[in-house]
Order: sequence, then structure tokens, then C-alpha cells
Amino acid sequence: MTDKPSHLPERLAFLADLNAARYLTEGLLTGKEDVPAIALNKITEPLPGDEARGELMPVRDLVDDAMHAFRDEKVTAADAWLAPRLHATLRLTRREAADRRLWNYLALGVAPDYVVWRHMPEPKKESPGKARRVAATRFRGASYTQAFARLWWAAELFRNGPDYGPVVTVCAHQDVLNTGLRLDAIDHRPTAQALARLIERGTVTTGREINALARVVNASAATLMYDVVAPDVERDGRPTEQWIAAAEWAPAVQRRALPEGPDEEKAPEDSVAALADHFAKLFAEAPVRGKKTEDNEAD
Repeated sequence: MTDKPSHLPERLAFLADLNAARYLTEGLLTGKEDVPAIALNKITEPLPGDEARGELMPVRDLVDDAMHAFRDEKVTAADAWLAPRLHATLRLTRREAADRRLWNYLALGVAPDYVVWRHMPEPKKESPGKARRVAATRFRGASYTQAFARLWWAAELFRNGPDYGPVVTVCAHQDVLNTGLRLDAIDHRPTAQALARLIERGTVTTGREINALARVVNASAATLMYDVVAPDVERDGRPTEQWIAAAEWAPAVQRRALPEGPDEEKAPEDSVAALADHFAKLFAEAPVRGKKTEDNEAD
């Protein structure tokens, strides 16, 4: 399988989309080749400044620990552990996180072995001789598919102020990452927290149920303005600025206990509770593939 890069610089960097595409070879995607690390680092762009959050090894160490901790488990279990810790290690603004070049570099220059380990499809019984292949979008792709971007944005959108607990809840379900991150409504914090609450309560449990819930939430948003019926507090950028500045002296994130995010005010409880009840009622009427209806049970 693809191995850890043989050359790791001291700092993270940017890797442009076009340059990243050159390294998405069939050998890498099938896990049979390594990324030529020295050649790749010759075409990267340095991060601006010299802040501690731009150091490479804290991210690499985190990835190593994730692969070690979940080596004997289903690899999807690593998401819920890694997402909050990656977010707390990088300490990015949303504008910085929107730059695909950083995620390209993390996937190809820092941890291509992790991307292959985490996203290599399981062998299929019906086609045992067919070569397995990681989707190229896991290395270079949209924020909801790229291996590291999807985890960072899940942590950013589902954290409740400094509390990463809801992030662990939603990242334990792949359908939230695969479907929920695509919803525009998730940028509304009470909506995100209401979804996490329904999962925590066990109102929705299976992938099909989560996808059905996402559909009704998205459809309802077309007629009901969530930010009016369930207002959020006015966002204050200062806690995030202070949290980012604190990266200069902050220790490495804890591996057992959850880290803390920016010290923002949490989403209003009344708004979260109102939307959770509203979504639960919508879900009760939503069609779920494979779900038995009362009429079917009566038959």
C-alpha cells in the first residue's frame, strides 16, 4: 500500500489543482505507488507567514495516531475521532479553509497513505479480481468529498461554539458527511445542531433515515426561513481570532479528551429545540426506503 512520504518539510504548503492532478496516477489511486515527495515539494507554494499553525508535523502526527488507533477497526470509525482534532490543530478561518490548495497538499504532500488507507473501497465479493481504486476526489475535490476538507468542514459546521461533541455524533454516520455537508441550510447553526440532536436521540439511526431527514430539511428550507423562526445569535469573529492567535502557545491536541474550539456563544437552545421538534415531525411523514408503514404492517 501507499506509504508515508519519504520527505516531509517543516511547514505546510499550497499545491495548485493543476499540479496536484499530475500526481493522481493509477498507481497511487490503487495504492501501489508512493507520491514522489521531493519532486512534489518543488512545485508547492509556501504558506504566508511563520505561524505555529503552519507547522507540518502536528498534522502528520495526528494522522499517524488515527491510523494506529483504528488499525483493527472499520476505517470509517476514524472520522469521528479525527475531525475535531484536525480542526483544532489547523485553526483556520473559513476563508482559509476554502482554499483547495491547502487540502491538496495535505492529501498528497503530508498524508497520501492516510487517504489510501481511509478511502480504499472494501473488496467486493462479486468481483474479487477487480482492482480496488480510491476516487481521485478524495485527494483533489470539493469540500464535502476531499479526505481532509470534509472532516474540517464537518467540525466547523457542527461544533456548538467550543463544544465538539455534536461533531463526534454526526461524523459517526457517513451519510451526514456524504449528504448533510452538501446542504446550504447546515450553515445555519441551529439547523446543524437540531440535526445532530435527532441523531443523538436516536430519532434517526440508519443511513436511509439520515438521507430522508436531509431531504425534508432541505425541502422545508425552500418555504420556511429557518433563521427567522429559529434565530441564531449574531456571530462575533473575535473568539475565532483569539483562538487562532492562541495556536502560538497551545499544546498538541489531546488524543483521549476532546479539544475545545473557539470560545463562541453556543446556538440558542430555544432555536435548536424548536427546529429539532419541527424536523422530527417532518421526518415522521417522510418516505424512507425499506421502512415499514402501518398499512404494510397491517397486511
